[in-house]
Amino acid sequence: MAEVIGVRFKNTGKIYYFDPGKERMRKGEMAIVETARGTECGEVAMENREINDASIVQPLRRLIRRATREDIQRVAENRKKERSAFKACEKRIASRGLEMKLVDVEYTFDNSKILFYFTADGRVDFRELVKDLAGMFHTRIELRQIGVRDEAKMLGGMGICGRPFCCGSFLGGFQPVSIKMAKEQGLSLNPVKISGTCGRLMCCLKYEQEAYQDLLRTTPKTGALVSTPDGKGVVIDTNLLTRKLTVRLDKDPDAAPKVFGADQVRVLRDGKVKIDRKEIEELKGLEK
Repeated sequence: MAEVIGVRFKNTGKIYYFDPGKERMRKGEMAIVETARGTECGEVAMENREINDASIVQPLRRLIRRATREDIQRVAENRKKERSAFKACEKRIASRGLEMKLVDVEYTFDNSKILFYFTADGRVDFRELVKDLAGMFHTRIELRQIGVRDEAKMLGGMGICGRPFCCGSFLGGFQPVSIKMAKEQGLSLNPVKISGTCGRLMCCLKYEQEAYQDLLRTTPKTGALVSTPDGKGVVIDTNLLTRKLTVRLDKDPDAAPKVFGADQVRVLRDGKVKIDRKEIEELKGLEK
């Protein structure tokens, strides 16, 4: 076991562990720590706590000190510099005619490096741009290409549900989301309805997937042959959440189908979730 504190450098970013030494840090305090890219100032998201050594990525870096008023003022000054650097970089991108979109600029706490985050459809030769920026700011420059999901996380916004983006408000990282999930949850495979503002599958498809998988295991599927209180029949529709089945009875196939609860029937031959492979392939781009 080791005593650690958790520090976050972005509002919804990943929490990193640090050795607090003899300090007792409280949640919400600002801390100065040594990271792989230099000295950084972050917010304590987890107070002193003992955790298993297996959960720690070695080497565990130490807390330098609790942030002072001067440290917090420097962070505020860096935010101003970032806005200025953003405008300057946009002008250089335009003047060089580069096919890239600048998303964010980040100064390290000690000003030893400036990171420029951008999106682009393919590879971009930005070597000359790096030289321009190094000459303007006289410090180390790093240009980092990110994906559209990361762009949405950085910029934030409102989802089609009317709430702030999950990635920009509480998700620490992205979970894999697939077209198969949307199909198993009975959603329309209309890209407009299952995509987020970023143009990729909505992260929230992951939230209820385990519940749907459990329901699929215990609920007869469309096409299943079942025995009902009124005789044998074929399931022509299912509602997983209510576990209601619409069944066409063999004894009277021209009559209106009847609705039964899943617990009222016995499966004689289960059906399958039908997946149109061609349709799935056409929508694969939403998963990237």
